[in-house]
Formats: sequence, structure tokens, C-alpha cells
Amino acid sequence: MTIPFDNEAAPLDSGLVRLHELGYKQELKRELSIISNFALTFSIISVLTCISTLYNTGLNYGGPVSMVYGWFNIIGQWAGTTSINFSLAQLLQVIILLSTGGSGYVASKYVVIAIHGGILVIHGVINSLPISILSLLAHLGAIWNVVGVFVLIILIPSVATERASVKFVFTEFNTDNGAGINSKPYIFVLGLLMSQFTLAGYDASAHMTEETKRSDINGPKGIISSVGISVVVGFCYILGITFAVTDIPYLLSEDNDAGGYAIAQIFYMSFKKRYGSGFGGIMCLVIVAIATFFCVAYIYRMAYAFSRDGAMPLSSLWHQVNKEEVPINAVWLSVLISFCMALTSLGSMVAFQATVSIAVISLYVAYALPIFFKVTLAAKHFVPGPFNLGPYGLIVGWIAVIWVVLISVIFSLPVSYPITIETLNYTPIALGCLIILRVSYWIISARHWFKGPLTNIEN
Repeated sequence: MTIPFDNEAAPLDSGLVRLHELGYKQELKRELSIISNFALTFSIISVLTCISTLYNTGLNYGGPVSMVYGWFNIIGQWAGTTSINFSLAQLLQVIILLSTGGSGYVASKYVVIAIHGGILVIHGVINSLPISILSLLAHLGAIWNVVGVFVLIILIPSVATERASVKFVFTEFNTDNGAGINSKPYIFVLGLLMSQFTLAGYDASAHMTEETKRSDINGPKGIISSVGISVVVGFCYILGITFAVTDIPYLLSEDNDAGGYAIAQIFYMSFKKRYGSGFGGIMCLVIVAIATFFCVAYIYRMAYAFSRDGAMPLSSLWHQVNKEEVPINAVWLSVLISFCMALTSLGSMVAFQATVSIAVISLYVAYALPIFFKVTLAAKHFVPGPFNLGPYGLIVGWIAVIWVVLISVIFSLPVSYPITIETLNYTPIALGCLIILRVSYWIISARHWFKGPLTNIEN
């Protein structure tokens, strides 16, 4: 296909040209620079958010060794949104608990779900704003994450009256997890959940490409830079916080001031022991909470992309964009589904954990499938874009596929023994039900009308 150029005008954006070659017309406003693309993805990865909310997992399964060394092992969209916003609701509940005296107000599960719903509505409003405003918020989110991390890694160890030794941070392996698991390799691989969950979400750069200038080059650069910087910043954050850890069982105990929320207890006790008040620690938690608030900015684009190809029920409805070129219906569809997924927590936290547990596996499987087809079926005739890994692409591709297979198995293993209804890891069951549902939908309905990606441009 030939793309026309006006000899007197500037050449078309290379990302726009590529979009036309794929058969799509430009429908979203293309205003994001490479910095904006990076900032959005870095804010969504948000090491400050994910490490803080999953610090209990790292301490419980392996402790410092699992977190420090595991960090280097570098449907999901909605489940991830549900998990992030629900984690923020729980964090706000802990902040309220500590602000009312440690043994003060404990929010009920209905209050937590209401807070979760309120956060989703606010995020829906933000994602309904023009892309220029979303870009500004992404820059603020990236700055907040970087500055926040370095404030905490300097402040917490400095304020703490008791500090862990270098030997403790780099060699302490916690096997006292109360989960009935004694195998160190088993405990270590379960502790990898923190790093794997944190470093998911880098596909945001790809979802933002239709709104990114020169996206055929800047999109991949956004992924690499956001992951690379997140790895370094996240590792520094883990080290800084872990140097303030001296009593792992107490941090995980539900009888402490924060009700077993380990990182909140670390912040609170560091200030309380030095100054007699934990107010400074509560303010540190507010830093984390604000970082979490910045952590959703692209989820609706996946629903929009699927509906543009007619791959969702009522696709014509979710595909609509408003006068600001924002897919407003897809935004609020995502808000509604994320809220409904969290409702399972009212019946059983086990059911809720099964619902959100598919986030990590589903995301990584979604990442790996195109790579698998590229290194197998398309290995000989794949045409690389302007940004590629050259001869190393095949090697990196196979490593990625094998790694995703491994973590998919690891995160389906039991996390507690003996296995009961309450301790069973429902991840493989939840994922299996999702697969059965999707395959059944394909056989019964979708195969009769879905013909693959639909082009909407003639020339």
C-alpha cells in the first residue's frame, strides 16, 4: 500500500505510516513523546507500589535472600487493575488503622470494597481525560515513583534505631513461614512472585503506541527503558527497606500495630521507636499510596483494541471514541469489570485471590504467545521492524518462552501445606475455567463471526 506525502509538508509520522500499513486509520490522538511513553509504563510498573504491597510475600517465602536475588528474574489486564486498586484500598485501611492508634478502627470488608469502588471511579474519570492531561499525570507519576523510592531508601534506614547487618540482608533465608514448607528451593521460587508481579505491565508502552510519536521506534524504547530503570530502582528500594528489618516473625504477625502489613509496620515502628510517634511512618505510607494511585493509565486501551477488531461482544459500543478521541465506553467497561472481580472478596478471600492470581500468569502468557509464534512458525519469513535485536532475537525469544512456561508452573504450585479448601492454590483452576470459558465462547459463537483483525482504511 502506498502512503501519500505532501511535498510541501513534513513527512508523516513513521508510527502513523506503520499503522496505515496494518490497515488501520488513526483514531486516537498521537501526542505522546518517548519520554511520555516511558513515564506511563514506568508509573504502571511502579516498583514503589508493587514491592510495598507484596513485601509480605517476599518476607514470608524466603525473606531477604528471596527478595534480593529473586529480583533479578525479571484477561491479566483487568485482574491486574483489580489487584492494584484493591491493594490501594487495603493500604488506605492500614493507614486509617495506624492513624487511629494501631488498635483503632479496622475497616470491614464492605468498607474496603467501597473504598476500592471509589478508587476505580476516580481512575475512570482520570482515564476519560484527554491524552495530553494523561501524559502530564504520567510524568508526575514517574517523578513521584523515582523520588519517592529514594526518599524512602534513605529515610527509613536512617530513622530506624535497629538495622540489619549486611550479612542478614544478603544471606538470611526465612523458612519460618507457617506454611508447612521446608524445602528452600521451593520457598525461593514462591518468593519470586513479588518480582514477577512488579515487573509486569511493561506492555503499556505497546498499548500506547497509537498515541505515541514515532511509535515503531519509541514504543520498544519505552519498554526497555522502563523495565531497566525499574529493575535498578526496585533493587535499591528492596535493599533500603530490608536494612530496617530485624524481626521477620513480628513484622508478619497480625498482632502488630499494622495488623501484619509488614512494610507498614517497618515504617511505623522506625519513627515510633526514634521519635515516640509513628506519624512519620504514616506519611511514608501516604507516599506509597499516591504512587499506587498513579498506577493505572492504559488498561482501557486493551478493551478498545479488541473491540476495534470486533473481538468482544458489543464491540461497536466499546470502540466508540468521544470528541477528545478517548475511548470513553471502554474506560468505564474496564472500571465495571474490575469492580465486579473484587466483589468475590466479600464471599471469600480465597476466591478473590484466585481471581486476581490469574493476573501474573495471564499477562506473561499473553507476552509469550506472540514471541513463541515469532520464533517458530514465523522464524523464516518474519520481517523485523526498525527496532530489533538482530541475530540475538531468536535466542532472547526462546529464553522468554521457556521462562514463562516455568513461572506458569511455579505459580500454580501449592503455597501452603497441608492442602485444604482454604490453602489450595486456585490459580490453575481459575486459569483453567477462564480457558474453558473462552474456548466454549469461540466454539458456540465467535468462530461464526470473528474473522481476525478488521482493517478500517482502504488506501
